Amino acid sequence: MRTTDYTIRTATLVDLPHARAVMLDTVYRDFGTGYVPRWHGDIIDLVGAYVEPARHTLLVAVDGDGGVVGTGALDSRGPAHPPNPVRVAERYPSGVTAQLRRVYVRPEHRRRGLARRLVDELMAFAVADGGYRAVYLHTDPTVTGAEPFWRSLAKVVHDEREDVGGGQGIVHFDVPLG
Repeated sequence: MRTTDYTIRTATLVDLPHARAVMLDTVYRDFGTGYVPRWHGDIIDLVGAYVEPARHTLLVAVDGDGGVVGTGALDSRGPAHPPNPVRVAERYPSGVTAQLRRVYVRPEHRRRGLARRLVDELMAFAVADGGYRAVYLHTDPTVTGAEPFWRSLAKVVHDEREDVGGGQGIVHFDVPLG
């Protein structure tokens, strides 16, 4: 299946259980943490996190059979301190920062351009909003393929592995806005 066999669109209420399944499968399989409420609460409340707020969105990648195989979300909440470094939180304040979240693709559908297409659509949403000054995201570099993917699209602004003690080991990125 080629990337053209997929559709990227705004999630509908019918899509939410399927999007949630993609996200939960990812945190269990790829992150190895399982569901942790303080980190993953938005996955349970997709409506409150991404559907209802006017400046937020949740996208899904749908295969030719209508199955949700990928997700991507954006919200207007900047990274909080703690747990993120104070200088990162200060650089990306809530309200004027679009934060990319939950860009996940099921393993059997990876390497087909879906994550990049999801990010392109999320960036178009952020630009169309008109109120965002920056786009931020963070990733866990232990997740296979995550760090190289984000380095191909964004600029590292802080790598916690370089901090004394290694912080959380997270890499923070700035994505060029428009």
